[in-house]
Amino acid sequence: MTTSKGAISNFIEKYYLHFNAAALVDAAKAYEAQLDSGAKMLVSLAGAMSTAELGKIFAEIIRQDKVHIISCTGANLEEDIMNLVAHSHYERVPNYRDLTPQDEWDLLEKGLNRVTDTCIPEEEAFRRLQKHIFKIWKDAEDKGERYFPHEFMYKMLLSGVLEEYYEIDIKNSWMYAAAQKNLPMVVPGWEDSTMGNIFASYVLKGELKASTMKSGIEYMTFLADWYTDNSAKGIGFFQIGGGIAGDFPICVVPMLYQDMERTDTPFWSYFCQISDSTTSYGSYSGAVPNEKITWGKLDIHTPKFIIESDATIVAPLIFAYLLDM
Repeated sequence: MTTSKGAISNFIEKYYLHFNAAALVDAAKAYEAQLDSGAKMLVSLAGAMSTAELGKIFAEIIRQDKVHIISCTGANLEEDIMNLVAHSHYERVPNYRDLTPQDEWDLLEKGLNRVTDTCIPEEEAFRRLQKHIFKIWKDAEDKGERYFPHEFMYKMLLSGVLEEYYEIDIKNSWMYAAAQKNLPMVVPGWEDSTMGNIFASYVLKGELKASTMKSGIEYMTFLADWYTDNSAKGIGFFQIGGGIAGDFPICVVPMLYQDMERTDTPFWSYFCQISDSTTSYGSYSGAVPNEKITWGKLDIHTPKFIIESDATIVAPLIFAYLLDM
């Protein structure tokens, strides 16, 4: 059972009573009920959640075992570590809506890659990681070893080679918290991230073999085994944003049920998506949860929530509720 709630939780319960605000509270309570019943929870991270510094609260969710597996984009995987080692070099652009094409070009020439109102510094972030991660990739290859993208990142974090660069409190890095727990993870489409592009460049130059990096198919087969082994009391699905970070892992259930013909595979036991996508026009990100019933992902009785709002506002509030803040 949960302990008494703190000021943030009490505030949202008192004032968040209708529309998306009420959906936020309902989803948070149902997430907590899943954990109280012994179910596990998958959290998927799309968008630029790491650059939005979600790690400040998500790391504590990891430490307190309120998430049991993560699906994230390659960008979120690396950008949490980039923020860890290059935070002071980031540049905020609050007037980003007013930028001209020339303004954007000027940012590029300064080595600043813009994500909405925040610019990631190429030299201090991308290149700082590159020289260290390449050594870890190469060392594994020389030993005939293969790992997943996130496993290489865990190795880099736990090796201590980045400690000299730390610019934020390590407790605010969700990747470091995950590495310490060796938290299961899937990173679909990792190849389209900066580190994925860098790895591909080494393959093109003949300095690394593509086979040194485990593939997306191997991520799916790992997830299938993990789901099978952990679904006795249910596994919930908490989706931040849309895209491949959500679509990839949720498909493991119909794959097991339909393609593997394991008809005893349980559906996801909870579903919540925080989305700002328009509900219409064939998009996955904008599909209402009930559509997933027709694909064999959710049951009729699965608790389903969609919160149509900004994930950088909603996710910290839900996580604060789970942490009794």
